[in-house]
Amino acid sequence: MDCSFLKILACPKCNNELHYNHITHELICKVDRLAFPIKDGIPLLLEKEAKQFNE
Repeated sequence: MDCSFLKILACPKCNNELHYNHITHELICKVDRLAFPIKDGIPLLLEKEAKQFNE
């Protein structure tokens, strides 16, 4: 995942920044504790696609 690309993405629920998890290959919102999947290099930033994230 291109880190410069992350600067323009935001959580669709709270608009806070997202962090890339190199282990699970997901985008993480630490505020809402949601993990958004990345499929074929495309982030799926839909709440219904997200799962709860536990650190």
